[in-house]
Amino acid sequence: MTATIAVHEFISADGVFESPSWTFEFGFDPAMGETLAGVTGSATAILLGRTTFDMFAPAWRDRTVEQDPGAPFFNETTKYVVGEQEPAEEWGPSERLGAYDPNAIRRLKDDTEGSIYVSGSGRLVRGLLADGLVDELHLFVYPVGLGEGPYLVPPGTPKLALGLLSATPYENGVVHLTYGPAAA
Repeated sequence: MTATIAVHEFISADGVFESPSWTFEFGFDPAMGETLAGVTGSATAILLGRTTFDMFAPAWRDRTVEQDPGAPFFNETTKYVVGEQEPAEEWGPSERLGAYDPNAIRRLKDDTEGSIYVSGSGRLVRGLLADGLVDELHLFVYPVGLGEGPYLVPPGTPKLALGLLSATPYENGVVHLTYGPAAA
């Protein structure tokens, strides 16, 4: 029983992600929601960095399925939190893993069936990518270059080789790119 790690990010064409308020002008194509439901559908756990956990908790914990079909997944699925500090927010069920440790993530993968969903969590995702722990990288690429901000792969990062698994364009100009580890 080894889980896969599926990372989901909204990203600009030039690689900026996190706090994606800039995505609102493009709207949310319903087909994107279907894609995200597919990504979360096999997930039995959520892995988040502490900062993202603290941002997601107040946004999700009181949402109902009537407000957002994803609410039960986010609120009922166990969330594993990576970070040196204790989360400031309560949002159960959750379990703190402590500071980033690739071996702790490997143990989580070994102890989990299905997939582990990750969103946002920049430092965590960079560590997962560097340590070869990401099985699926789902990038929703928006047709805009921002020129600055936190980059998924910041300048100076060692080369990151990926293999394209699929590409799906949406009516609003966003393209969903799914990558996996590069073929050896």
